[in-house]
Amino acid sequence: MDIRPSTTKPQSMKPLVLPLALAAACSFAAPPEPKFQAQEIAKITLGYGLAIADVDGDGRLDILLADKTTIQWYQNPTWQKHVIAEHLTPEDNVCLAARDIDGDGKCELAVGAGWNPSDTTNSGAIFYMLAPPDRTQRWAAIRLPHEPTVHRMQWVQINRTRWDLLVQPLHGRGNQAGVGRGAKLLAYQKPPNPRDPWPTAVVNDTGHFTHNFDPVRWRNTARPQIISGAQEGIWLNEYQDDSWRSTQITQYATGELRAGRLAHGDFIATVEPFHGSMAAIYTRDESGAWQRKLVLSGCKEGHAVATADFLGVGSDQLVVGWRTTDPGIRLLTPLDEAGENWRVSIVATKAIAVEDLKVADLNGDGKPDLIVAGRQTKNLMIFWNTLGGP
Repeated sequence: MDIRPSTTKPQSMKPLVLPLALAAACSFAAPPEPKFQAQEIAKITLGYGLAIADVDGDGRLDILLADKTTIQWYQNPTWQKHVIAEHLTPEDNVCLAARDIDGDGKCELAVGAGWNPSDTTNSGAIFYMLAPPDRTQRWAAIRLPHEPTVHRMQWVQINRTRWDLLVQPLHGRGNQAGVGRGAKLLAYQKPPNPRDPWPTAVVNDTGHFTHNFDPVRWRNTARPQIISGAQEGIWLNEYQDDSWRSTQITQYATGELRAGRLAHGDFIATVEPFHGSMAAIYTRDESGAWQRKLVLSGCKEGHAVATADFLGVGSDQLVVGWRTTDPGIRLLTPLDEAGENWRVSIVATKAIAVEDLKVADLNGDGKPDLIVAGRQTKNLMIFWNTLGGP
């Protein structure tokens, strides 16, 4: 079924060019400006976490949301809301991970709840959700062991048939004001019967204020790799010989981070520091060391980052979401093959204040779209990628 965005006119896209970009000529023709059509699909309470997956097995990607007290999904293409669970814990929900890990065309789902970042001893909860035959009805929750301050989670592919659930807390157990034990990023291996114990492995337990992590999508990656960010910088975590090994690769305090690909190389995009005001790009020099380039500053409360080729130019762009409506959402585009110079374009300001955002092609037109949850603005929006269309 064809999915058409709302008929409201798209917001004007005023490009901002950083002084950095004026210092050198571009090595290839300037890419086109992005074009998005904004559509609000729901009012929400907080919208802590988003996931995109096919929930009902119809071949379309649906939107899943961890709201304050409910876990819900919005069915593509009508965006009808279905509640999966509510009041899993007395405290708020905070994150979720959805992916088809067994190849049946329908996603598996895990949820993080019990959100209380000031309680580094007893807070947090993890649930694996069992779907009923009719996935529009309520799902059963299986509670898993957890570290306090559960904050982010994703399914990560370990080999052709195995996906582990990686869960990152914000703080280490008993940590006070960023002092004490490091936060323990754990990998949970799902057993055939999810009610049985889940074997766990420590991926990284070094950093403090560990806000997020990302599975690497770089070229020539032979083994599972995860980048994770913390107050101390960024780690590259590699799965090898049935265990995880971690190497610190930067030393700047990092909140959000995502891996991306340039025309001839890789990059890491960040918001710095925790809930920070800056966006930076890291690329490797000839020796393989990661070099930092500040590409945006002077903003407030950066809280979400994504990388994708929205413009169809063969190199990823960077989307940064801020918790305030100004600056809202910015899209940064490399203007050369090495990622030395970047153009900044406005995607949205007053429409949404970003708590989380994800990238997916929701209507099957081959162009990645933006899905955004707004905490301050209390809304869930799709920004349809209309580049080359009406």
